[in-house]
Amino acid sequence: MNRINSSKLYEKSKRLMPGGVSSPVRAFTPHPTFMERASGSRLYDVNGNEMIDYCMGFGPLILGHSHPRVVNALKEQLSNGSLFGSPTELEVQLAERVSNYFPSMEMMRFVSSGTEATMHAIRLARGFTGKKLIIKMIGGFHGAHDGVLVKAGSGATTHSAPDSAGVPEEAAANTLLVQYNDIDSVKSFLAANKDQVAAVIVEPVLGNIGPVLPDDNYLRDLREITSKHDALLIFDEVITGFRLAMGGAQSRFGVEADITTLGKVLGGGLPIGAFGARTEIMEKVSPIGPVYQAGTFAGNPISMTAGIVTLDELERVGHDELERKGEMMRSLLTDLLKKHNLPYQVAGIGSMFQIFMTDHPVRDHKDAMTCDAKKFMKLFHALQDRGVYIPPSQYETCFISTAHSDEDIRLTVDIYDEALEAVH
Repeated sequence: MNRINSSKLYEKSKRLMPGGVSSPVRAFTPHPTFMERASGSRLYDVNGNEMIDYCMGFGPLILGHSHPRVVNALKEQLSNGSLFGSPTELEVQLAERVSNYFPSMEMMRFVSSGTEATMHAIRLARGFTGKKLIIKMIGGFHGAHDGVLVKAGSGATTHSAPDSAGVPEEAAANTLLVQYNDIDSVKSFLAANKDQVAAVIVEPVLGNIGPVLPDDNYLRDLREITSKHDALLIFDEVITGFRLAMGGAQSRFGVEADITTLGKVLGGGLPIGAFGARTEIMEKVSPIGPVYQAGTFAGNPISMTAGIVTLDELERVGHDELERKGEMMRSLLTDLLKKHNLPYQVAGIGSMFQIFMTDHPVRDHKDAMTCDAKKFMKLFHALQDRGVYIPPSQYETCFISTAHSDEDIRLTVDIYDEALEAVH
Protein backbone atom coordinates (compact mmCIF):
# COMPACT_ATOMS: atom_id res chain seq x y z
CA MET A 1 0.00 0.00 0.00
CA ASN A 2 1.04 3.58 -0.66
CA ARG A 3 1.80 5.25 2.68
CA ILE A 4 3.60 8.46 1.64
CA ASN A 5 0.92 10.96 2.68
CA SER A 6 0.50 9.37 6.12
CA SER A 7 4.27 9.52 6.57
CA LYS A 8 4.37 13.22 5.71
CA LEU A 9 1.48 14.04 8.04
CA TYR A 10 3.11 12.06 10.83
CA GLU A 11 6.29 14.12 10.54
CA LYS A 12 4.19 17.24 11.13
CA SER A 13 1.91 15.78 13.79
CA LYS A 14 4.66 14.38 16.01
CA ARG A 15 6.04 17.91 16.39
CA LEU A 16 2.64 19.14 17.57
CA MET A 17 1.16 16.20 19.53
CA PRO A 18 2.85 13.61 21.76
CA GLY A 19 3.50 10.62 19.53
CA GLY A 20 1.71 12.45 16.75
CA VAL A 21 -1.70 11.33 18.04
CA SER A 22 -4.54 12.49 20.28
CA SER A 23 -4.87 9.07 21.97
CA PRO A 24 -2.02 6.58 22.58
CA VAL A 25 -3.65 3.46 21.15
CA ARG A 26 -3.76 5.10 17.71
CA ALA A 27 0.04 5.16 17.58
CA PHE A 28 2.10 2.41 16.00
CA THR A 29 5.37 2.11 14.10
CA PRO A 30 6.54 3.26 11.67
CA HIS A 31 3.64 5.73 11.76
CA PRO A 32 -0.15 5.72 12.22
CA THR A 33 -2.48 5.69 9.24
CA PHE A 34 -4.20 9.03 8.70
CA MET A 35 -7.79 8.62 7.55
CA GLU A 36 -9.65 10.94 5.18
CA ARG A 37 -13.22 9.61 4.97
CA ALA A 38 -15.37 6.57 5.65
CA SER A 39 -18.63 5.03 4.51
CA GLY A 40 -20.45 1.91 5.62
CA SER A 41 -17.87 -0.78 6.39
CA ARG A 42 -15.05 1.02 4.59
CA LEU A 43 -12.26 3.39 5.58
CA TYR A 44 -10.36 5.52 3.06
CA ASP A 45 -6.99 6.91 4.10
CA VAL A 46 -5.10 9.98 2.91
CA ASN A 47 -2.99 7.74 0.68
CA GLY A 48 -6.01 6.67 -1.38
CA ASN A 49 -6.25 3.18 0.15
CA GLU A 50 -9.58 1.48 0.85
CA MET A 51 -9.91 -0.86 3.84
CA ILE A 52 -12.63 -2.95 5.46
CA ASP A 53 -12.84 -1.51 8.98
CA TYR A 54 -13.21 -3.57 12.16
CA CYS A 55 -11.96 -0.86 14.50
CA MET A 56 -15.18 1.12 13.99
CA GLY A 57 -13.89 4.02 16.05
CA PHE A 58 -13.04 1.49 18.82
CA GLY A 59 -16.69 0.46 19.05
CA PRO A 60 -19.17 3.34 18.73
CA LEU A 61 -20.06 2.87 15.06
CA ILE A 62 -22.43 -0.07 15.37
CA LEU A 63 -24.33 1.12 12.26
CA GLY A 64 -21.13 1.61 10.27
CA HIS A 65 -19.64 4.87 9.07
CA SER A 66 -21.76 7.83 7.96
CA HIS A 67 -25.10 6.07 8.29
CA PRO A 68 -27.56 8.10 6.17
CA ARG A 69 -30.20 8.45 8.90
CA VAL A 70 -27.64 9.68 11.41
CA VAL A 71 -26.04 12.07 8.93
CA ASN A 72 -29.37 13.57 7.86
CA ALA A 73 -30.53 14.02 11.46
CA LEU A 74 -27.26 15.73 12.38
CA LYS A 75 -27.53 18.12 9.44
CA GLU A 76 -31.02 19.11 10.55
CA GLN A 77 -29.99 19.59 14.18
CA LEU A 78 -26.89 21.58 13.22
CA SER A 79 -29.11 24.01 11.37
CA ASN A 80 -31.05 24.46 14.62
CA GLY A 81 -28.00 24.84 16.85
CA SER A 82 -25.19 22.74 18.30
CA LEU A 83 -24.97 23.98 21.90
CA PHE A 84 -27.30 26.04 24.06
CA GLY A 85 -25.96 25.90 27.61
CA SER A 86 -29.43 24.87 28.75
CA PRO A 87 -31.49 21.65 28.75
CA THR A 88 -33.20 20.32 25.63
CA GLU A 89 -36.06 17.92 25.02
CA LEU A 90 -33.56 15.66 23.25
CA GLU A 91 -31.90 14.88 26.60
CA VAL A 92 -35.24 13.83 28.04
CA GLN A 93 -36.02 11.66 25.03
CA LEU A 94 -32.68 9.85 25.13
CA ALA A 95 -32.80 9.41 28.91
CA GLU A 96 -36.26 7.82 28.64
CA ARG A 97 -34.97 5.40 26.02
CA VAL A 98 -31.94 4.45 28.07
CA SER A 99 -33.98 3.94 31.24
CA ASN A 100 -36.40 1.67 29.40
CA TYR A 101 -33.57 -0.60 28.30
CA PHE A 102 -31.58 -0.34 31.54
CA PRO A 103 -34.16 -0.52 34.37
CA SER A 104 -31.37 -0.12 36.92
CA MET A 105 -30.79 3.39 35.52
CA GLU A 106 -33.88 5.12 36.93
CA MET A 107 -32.03 8.43 36.71
CA MET A 108 -28.90 9.37 34.80
CA ARG A 109 -26.57 12.18 33.90
CA PHE A 110 -25.11 12.63 30.43
CA VAL A 111 -21.43 13.53 30.09
CA SER A 112 -19.02 13.78 27.17
CA SER A 113 -16.92 10.62 27.41
CA GLY A 114 -16.65 7.19 28.98
CA THR A 115 -13.78 8.46 31.11
CA GLU A 116 -16.03 11.12 32.63
CA ALA A 117 -18.80 8.58 33.17
CA THR A 118 -16.64 6.18 35.19
CA MET A 119 -14.92 9.00 37.10
CA HIS A 120 -18.26 10.39 38.24
CA ALA A 121 -19.69 6.93 38.90
CA ILE A 122 -16.86 6.18 41.32
CA ARG A 123 -17.22 9.58 42.99
CA LEU A 124 -20.94 8.96 43.32
CA ALA A 125 -20.37 5.52 44.86
CA ARG A 126 -18.07 7.05 47.44
CA GLY A 127 -20.43 9.94 48.11
CA PHE A 128 -23.40 7.62 48.54
CA THR A 129 -21.68 5.02 50.75
CA GLY A 130 -19.29 7.28 52.64
CA LYS A 131 -16.49 4.76 51.94
CA LYS A 132 -13.17 5.26 50.15
CA LEU A 133 -11.96 1.99 48.64
CA ILE A 134 -12.86 0.57 45.24
CA ILE A 135 -12.05 -2.81 43.76
CA LYS A 136 -11.17 -3.06 40.07
CA MET A 137 -10.04 -5.89 37.83
CA ILE A 138 -6.47 -6.06 36.58
CA GLY A 139 -6.63 -5.22 32.89
CA GLY A 140 -9.99 -3.53 33.21
CA PHE A 141 -9.93 -0.13 31.54
CA HIS A 142 -12.26 2.53 32.94
CA GLY A 143 -10.86 5.64 31.34
CA ALA A 144 -7.83 7.81 31.98
CA HIS A 145 -8.39 9.22 35.48
CA ASP A 146 -6.23 8.71 38.53
CA GLY A 147 -8.12 6.14 40.56
CA VAL A 148 -8.40 3.59 37.75
CA LEU A 149 -5.05 4.05 35.96
CA VAL A 150 -3.73 1.15 38.00
CA LYS A 151 -3.02 -2.05 36.05
CA ALA A 152 -5.33 -0.80 33.32
CA GLY A 153 -5.95 -2.28 29.89
CA SER A 154 -6.19 -0.59 26.50
CA GLY A 155 -3.34 1.71 25.50
CA ALA A 156 -1.75 1.50 28.94
CA THR A 157 -1.07 -2.19 28.39
CA THR A 158 -0.23 -1.80 24.71
CA HIS A 159 2.48 0.74 25.44
CA SER A 160 3.88 -1.07 28.47
CA ALA A 161 2.78 1.58 30.96
CA PRO A 162 0.10 -0.10 33.08
CA ASP A 163 0.64 2.50 35.80
CA SER A 164 0.68 6.16 34.80
CA ALA A 165 3.20 8.71 35.99
CA GLY A 166 1.47 11.64 37.64
CA VAL A 167 -0.96 9.50 39.62
CA PRO A 168 -0.40 10.22 43.33
CA GLU A 169 0.33 7.21 45.48
CA GLU A 170 -2.53 8.14 47.78
CA ALA A 171 -4.98 7.98 44.86
CA ALA A 172 -3.78 4.53 43.81
CA ALA A 173 -3.82 3.38 47.44
CA ASN A 174 -7.61 3.47 47.45
CA THR A 175 -7.84 1.04 44.52
CA LEU A 176 -7.66 -2.68 45.28
CA LEU A 177 -6.78 -5.02 42.41
CA VAL A 178 -8.03 -8.51 41.62
CA GLN A 179 -7.95 -10.70 38.55
CA TYR A 180 -11.07 -10.80 36.41
CA ASN A 181 -13.06 -14.04 36.88
CA ASP A 182 -11.53 -14.55 40.36
CA ILE A 183 -14.53 -14.24 42.67
CA ASP A 184 -12.63 -15.60 45.67
CA SER A 185 -10.23 -12.64 45.61
CA VAL A 186 -13.16 -10.21 45.62
CA LYS A 187 -14.66 -12.05 48.60
CA SER A 188 -11.33 -11.91 50.43
CA PHE A 189 -10.86 -8.18 49.87
CA LEU A 190 -14.41 -7.37 50.94
CA ALA A 191 -14.02 -9.45 54.09
CA ALA A 192 -10.58 -8.00 54.92
CA ASN A 193 -11.76 -4.42 54.37
CA LYS A 194 -15.13 -4.66 56.05
CA ASP A 195 -17.24 -1.50 55.70
CA GLN A 196 -14.49 0.27 53.72
CA VAL A 197 -15.24 -0.68 50.08
CA ALA A 198 -17.53 1.75 48.27
CA ALA A 199 -17.79 -0.21 45.03
CA VAL A 200 -16.57 -2.95 42.77
CA ILE A 201 -16.18 -1.67 39.20
CA VAL A 202 -16.01 -4.13 36.32
CA GLU A 203 -16.44 -4.35 32.58
CA PRO A 204 -18.94 -7.25 32.36
CA VAL A 205 -16.96 -8.37 29.30
CA LEU A 206 -13.39 -7.09 29.36
CA GLY A 207 -13.19 -5.09 26.15
CA ASN A 208 -9.89 -3.26 26.51
CA ILE A 209 -7.80 -6.36 27.04
CA GLY A 210 -9.91 -8.67 25.02
CA PRO A 211 -12.69 -9.47 24.56
CA VAL A 212 -12.55 -11.66 27.67
CA LEU A 213 -15.83 -13.25 28.71
CA PRO A 214 -17.09 -13.80 32.26
CA ASP A 215 -17.13 -17.32 33.64
CA ASP A 216 -20.52 -18.87 34.28
CA ASN A 217 -22.10 -17.20 37.35
CA TYR A 218 -19.18 -14.77 37.79
CA LEU A 219 -21.34 -11.67 37.37
CA ARG A 220 -24.11 -13.16 39.51
CA ASP A 221 -21.59 -13.94 42.22
CA LEU A 222 -20.30 -10.36 42.07
CA ARG A 223 -23.86 -9.13 42.48
CA GLU A 224 -24.43 -11.38 45.48
CA ILE A 225 -21.18 -10.66 47.32
CA THR A 226 -21.31 -6.88 46.85
CA SER A 227 -24.87 -6.78 48.15
CA LYS A 228 -23.84 -8.85 51.16
CA HIS A 229 -21.08 -6.35 52.03
CA ASP A 230 -23.08 -3.18 51.25
CA ALA A 231 -20.69 -2.28 48.42
CA LEU A 232 -22.11 -0.92 45.18
CA LEU A 233 -21.63 -2.86 41.95
CA ILE A 234 -20.62 -0.65 39.01
CA PHE A 235 -20.95 -2.13 35.54
CA ASP A 236 -18.80 -0.24 33.08
CA GLU A 237 -20.88 -0.82 29.94
CA VAL A 238 -19.17 1.84 27.85
CA ILE A 239 -18.36 -0.92 25.34
CA THR A 240 -21.08 -3.50 25.99
CA GLY A 241 -24.01 -1.11 26.36
CA PHE A 242 -26.26 -1.47 23.27
CA ARG A 243 -23.49 -3.58 21.69
CA LEU A 244 -24.36 -6.95 23.25
CA ALA A 245 -28.08 -6.20 23.39
CA MET A 246 -30.33 -3.17 23.68
CA GLY A 247 -30.07 -3.67 27.44
CA GLY A 248 -26.34 -4.36 27.30
CA ALA A 249 -24.61 -7.02 29.33
CA GLN A 250 -27.14 -6.59 32.13
CA SER A 251 -29.98 -7.93 30.00
CA ARG A 252 -27.76 -10.48 28.27
CA PHE A 253 -26.47 -12.01 31.50
CA GLY A 254 -29.47 -11.22 33.68
CA VAL A 255 -27.58 -9.24 36.32
CA GLU A 256 -28.40 -5.67 37.35
CA ALA A 257 -25.78 -3.22 38.57
CA ASP A 258 -26.19 -0.49 41.17
CA ILE A 259 -24.48 2.07 38.94
CA THR A 260 -24.05 1.78 35.17
CA THR A 261 -21.78 3.71 32.84
CA LEU A 262 -22.45 3.99 29.10
CA GLY A 263 -20.73 5.55 26.10
CA LYS A 264 -19.59 4.64 22.57
CA VAL A 265 -22.70 3.20 20.83
CA LEU A 266 -24.94 5.52 22.87
CA GLY A 267 -23.51 8.51 20.99
CA GLY A 268 -23.80 7.07 17.49
CA GLY A 269 -20.24 8.16 16.66
CA LEU A 270 -20.22 11.45 18.57
CA PRO A 271 -18.68 12.15 21.99
CA ILE A 272 -20.86 10.93 24.83
CA GLY A 273 -20.96 9.20 28.18
CA ALA A 274 -23.60 8.56 30.81
CA PHE A 275 -23.80 7.26 34.34
CA GLY A 276 -26.98 6.24 36.07
CA ALA A 277 -28.48 4.34 38.97
CA ARG A 278 -31.64 4.00 40.98
CA THR A 279 -33.18 7.27 42.14
CA GLU A 280 -31.96 6.93 45.72
CA ILE A 281 -28.34 6.95 44.52
CA MET A 282 -28.65 9.55 41.76
CA GLU A 283 -30.31 12.05 44.09
CA LYS A 284 -26.86 12.46 45.63
CA VAL A 285 -25.72 14.23 42.44
CA SER A 286 -25.67 18.02 42.25
CA PRO A 287 -27.65 20.25 42.11
CA ILE A 288 -29.93 18.25 44.44
CA GLY A 289 -27.15 16.39 46.23
CA PRO A 290 -23.58 16.88 47.49
CA VAL A 291 -21.73 14.92 44.76
CA TYR A 292 -20.57 17.50 42.23
CA GLN A 293 -20.56 16.94 38.48
CA ALA A 294 -20.66 19.40 35.60
CA GLY A 295 -19.70 19.75 31.94
CA THR A 296 -20.15 22.38 29.23
CA PHE A 297 -20.82 19.86 26.49
CA ALA A 298 -22.78 17.38 28.63
CA GLY A 299 -26.09 16.50 26.99
CA ASN A 300 -25.31 18.58 23.89
CA PRO A 301 -28.00 18.32 21.19
CA ILE A 302 -25.66 16.94 18.53
CA SER A 303 -24.66 13.88 20.55
CA MET A 304 -28.22 13.45 21.78
CA THR A 305 -29.51 13.48 18.20
CA ALA A 306 -26.97 10.90 17.00
CA GLY A 307 -27.78 8.70 19.99
CA ILE A 308 -31.54 8.81 19.48
CA VAL A 309 -31.30 7.98 15.76
CA THR A 310 -28.79 5.19 16.41
CA LEU A 311 -31.07 3.56 18.98
CA ASP A 312 -34.02 3.98 16.59
CA GLU A 313 -32.12 2.13 13.88
CA LEU A 314 -30.90 -0.58 16.27
CA GLU A 315 -34.48 -1.15 17.41
CA ARG A 316 -35.53 -1.47 13.78
CA VAL A 317 -32.84 -3.91 12.63
CA GLY A 318 -32.38 -5.78 15.91
CA HIS A 319 -29.28 -7.60 17.11
CA ASP A 320 -29.93 -10.98 15.48
CA GLU A 321 -27.97 -10.14 12.33
CA LEU A 322 -25.09 -8.73 14.34
CA GLU A 323 -25.03 -11.94 16.39
CA ARG A 324 -25.05 -14.07 13.24
CA LYS A 325 -22.25 -12.08 11.62
CA GLY A 326 -20.16 -12.24 14.78
CA GLU A 327 -20.59 -16.00 15.01
CA MET A 328 -19.80 -16.33 11.30
CA MET A 329 -16.55 -14.37 11.71
CA ARG A 330 -15.44 -16.30 14.80
CA SER A 331 -16.29 -19.67 13.25
CA LEU A 332 -14.43 -18.97 10.00
CA LEU A 333 -11.40 -17.64 11.87
CA THR A 334 -11.37 -20.74 14.08
CA ASP A 335 -11.40 -22.94 10.98
CA LEU A 336 -8.60 -20.84 9.52
CA LEU A 337 -6.37 -21.32 12.56
CA LYS A 338 -6.91 -25.07 12.30
CA LYS A 339 -5.95 -24.93 8.62
CA HIS A 340 -2.68 -23.19 9.53
CA ASN A 341 -2.14 -25.50 12.51
CA LEU A 342 -1.85 -22.51 14.83
CA PRO A 343 -2.71 -22.83 18.54
CA TYR A 344 -4.18 -19.32 18.84
CA GLN A 345 -7.54 -18.49 20.40
CA VAL A 346 -10.54 -16.87 18.71
CA ALA A 347 -12.50 -14.98 21.36
CA GLY A 348 -15.58 -12.83 21.37
CA ILE A 349 -19.29 -12.46 21.92
CA GLY A 350 -22.04 -10.87 19.88
CA SER A 351 -20.44 -8.59 17.30
CA MET A 352 -17.04 -8.52 19.07
CA PHE A 353 -14.07 -10.71 18.13
CA GLN A 354 -10.31 -11.02 18.40
CA ILE A 355 -7.52 -13.52 17.79
CA PHE A 356 -5.39 -14.00 20.90
CA MET A 357 -1.91 -15.11 19.90
CA THR A 358 -1.49 -17.55 22.76
CA ASP A 359 -1.90 -21.31 23.08
CA HIS A 360 -4.51 -21.36 25.85
CA PRO A 361 -7.88 -19.72 26.54
CA VAL A 362 -7.81 -16.18 27.93
CA ARG A 363 -9.83 -15.71 31.15
CA ASP A 364 -8.00 -12.75 32.67
CA HIS A 365 -5.19 -10.23 32.33
CA LYS A 366 -2.58 -12.80 33.31
CA ASP A 367 -3.63 -15.05 30.42
CA ALA A 368 -3.72 -12.12 27.99
CA MET A 369 -0.14 -11.24 28.86
CA THR A 370 1.00 -14.60 27.44
CA CYS A 371 0.01 -13.39 23.95
CA ASP A 372 2.70 -12.64 21.41
CA ALA A 373 2.00 -8.91 21.06
CA LYS A 374 4.91 -8.33 18.68
CA LYS A 375 3.70 -11.00 16.29
CA PHE A 376 0.20 -9.56 16.53
CA MET A 377 1.51 -6.24 15.26
CA LYS A 378 3.06 -8.08 12.32
CA LEU A 379 -0.40 -9.50 11.67
CA PHE A 380 -1.92 -6.02 11.98
CA HIS A 381 0.43 -4.66 9.32
CA ALA A 382 -0.08 -7.67 7.05
CA LEU A 383 -3.85 -7.19 7.26
CA GLN A 384 -3.62 -3.46 6.63
CA ASP A 385 -1.35 -4.06 3.63
CA ARG A 386 -4.09 -6.24 2.16
CA GLY A 387 -7.03 -3.96 2.90
CA VAL A 388 -8.33 -4.87 6.38
CA TYR A 389 -8.05 -2.42 9.29
CA ILE A 390 -8.30 -3.64 12.89
CA PRO A 391 -7.33 -1.90 16.15
CA PRO A 392 -3.51 -1.68 16.28
CA SER A 393 -3.13 -3.68 19.48
CA GLN A 394 -3.42 -7.25 20.67
CA TYR A 395 -5.20 -5.81 23.69
CA GLU A 396 -8.25 -4.36 21.95
CA THR A 397 -11.47 -5.72 20.46
CA CYS A 398 -12.56 -5.87 16.83
CA PHE A 399 -16.12 -4.79 16.07
CA ILE A 400 -18.64 -5.74 13.41
CA SER A 401 -21.35 -3.29 12.36
CA THR A 402 -24.70 -3.61 10.65
CA ALA A 403 -22.94 -2.24 7.55
CA HIS A 404 -20.65 -5.28 7.24
CA SER A 405 -21.93 -7.80 4.70
CA ASP A 406 -21.36 -11.54 4.54
CA GLU A 407 -19.16 -10.82 1.53
CA ASP A 408 -17.08 -8.43 3.67
CA ILE A 409 -16.60 -11.15 6.26
CA ARG A 410 -15.64 -13.83 3.74
CA LEU A 411 -13.19 -11.45 2.05
CA THR A 412 -11.77 -10.52 5.44
CA VAL A 413 -11.17 -14.16 6.34
CA ASP A 414 -9.43 -14.70 3.00
CA ILE A 415 -7.17 -11.76 3.82
CA TYR A 416 -6.52 -13.15 7.33
CA ASP A 417 -5.52 -16.37 5.52
CA GLU A 418 -2.90 -14.54 3.48
CA ALA A 419 -1.75 -12.45 6.42
CA LEU A 420 -1.27 -15.42 8.74
CA GLU A 421 0.73 -17.13 6.04
CA ALA A 422 2.90 -14.03 5.68
CA VAL A 423 3.73 -13.68 9.40
CA HIS A 424 4.42 -17.35 9.96
